[in-house]
This record gives sequence, structure tokens and C-alpha cells, in this order.
Amino acid sequence: MNAYWLGRVPYRQAWDLQKACVEAIRAGTHPDSLLLLEHPHVFTIGRRGDGSTLLWTEPECARRGVEIVWSDRGGDATYHGPGQLVGYPIIDLRRLGSDVLRYIRDLERSLISYLASVGLHSEPGGPGLTGVWSRGAKLAAIGVKLNQTVTSHGFALNLTTDLGIFNEGIVPCGLVGKRATSVLELCGRRLDVEEAAWAYSEHFGLTFGVATAAGDPAELRELAPPPVESKSTPAVLQVRHN
Repeated sequence: MNAYWLGRVPYRQAWDLQKACVEAIRAGTHPDSLLLLEHPHVFTIGRRGDGSTLLWTEPECARRGVEIVWSDRGGDATYHGPGQLVGYPIIDLRRLGSDVLRYIRDLERSLISYLASVGLHSEPGGPGLTGVWSRGAKLAAIGVKLNQTVTSHGFALNLTTDLGIFNEGIVPCGLVGKRATSVLELCGRRLDVEEAAWAYSEHFGLTFGVATAAGDPAELRELAPPPVESKSTPAVLQVRHN
């Protein structure tokens, strides 16, 4: 499986890239892939959403520089933005001998394992509360899509995320009375997104029992080139196994 660090990528371009990866993996012309990146400010509304959990009007979102995108992933409304690690595993579950429910639980486990490595206790939310939680607040959201047996979309882990936008602009994940939190809020650590991506990828590989190799982002540009808004050139994500 290849892992890629892509820098900061607009949501729609990353979505197009996922679709291209899904088709290539289904056709057998590209290996399973883990896309790691962050997005500019955007609210996305999944298949369970009807727009009622969007608390800001469209003009207010535009004034604040927050895009609104209706997505084909599972779940309701969520927020993506700088300071958040987003992971899109594009995987054929047949090769893992897995199904979508086990896959989601394993995603939770991989994130919990990573967070433990930075000294933060977290846990699954339980029935109806998919994702990773800590101290009663949601630390990582998960929303996936299954195209026959190939996954897309994935998770968003709040590192230094702007929680004001997250908790005031939407009802996070459509869960009334619940709020989003971040690593920074919980333990005061200001983690760099790219460094977190490097570290998380090890926990992903160990949790899913896959060998993960560094991937060159140029391979993905041949499928569907995503414009990158990062201040630095996207780096090849190298995965270290201890």
C-alpha cells in the first residue's frame, strides 16, 4: 500500500482525486493508497444531512471564507480546515478480508493508537457516535463511502483546528449537544500536520496489518492532479517501521 503526503488541497480537488484512485484501484492499475493532507476552510454535508445542521447562512460562510460542499460520504455536517489531519484511505477491502463495519472500527483504533503515542487518551464513542472521542467531545470524525468493495473518504483528526468555526458554524456531525475538540485544546500540544501524518501512517499500517511504502505524489497527478495550496512543496511521505 502506498502512502502520500499532499499538503493543503481544496476539498473538491481531493474528492476528484479520490474518485480517480477508486477507479484505478478497481481496474488494478494502481495500488491501495493512503492520502494524507489538510483542507482550506470548508463545511461538508454527507448523505445523512439535509442542511439543517448548518448554523451559518451561506452569505455568512462566504464572509468568513468557508466553502460549503455537499458530499457523497456517510454522516452529516462536518468541518475541515488548517490544523486538521485528513486521511483518505482508498482500499479494496477484499484484500484485507474485511467489511465496512470492521474497517470503520479499525480506523478508530488506528487513530486511538496514534493519539496514545502523543500522550492523549481517547476512545470510540459507542453506538451512534462513530469516531474518536476524549472527555466527552469529538476529536476525530469518520465518514466513508464504499464503491463495491473499494473505500473512499475517511477521517479528520483535529490537531490545532479552529474550534470556533467547527462548533459555531454547524452542529458537529449532526449531534445536538455534542462538541468538537482538538489535541491543542485537550493537552496544549501544537502538533504540525505533516509531522502528524508521518507518525500516524505507522499506526495505520500496524492496525490494518499492511506493509506501507512511500508514494510519490506525481503518481497521483497522473490520475487527477489536485492543486496544492501549501506554502511548501508536497513531500513524499516516508513510513518508518520500528
